[in-house]
Amino acid sequence: MAKLHKCPICGQDTDNDKYRPFCSKHCADVDLGRWFNGSYSVPAQELDEQDYEELEKELKSENEN
Repeated sequence: MAKLHKCPICGQDTDNDKYRPFCSKHCADVDLGRWFNGSYSVPAQELDEQDYEELEKELKSENEN
């Protein structure tokens, strides 16, 4: 017997593994739509000019090897 888990979109208890962790295709699509419209984001740190220069140097040295 599959374990019950809560759907992160609607909170319904479900054992549906087909759309895990969601309870249905609808909730999976709602989540995907939130990613597409920018409701979710991954935090990132802005790079300054010096960071870009250091990164560029590292990439050049990797390509030379």
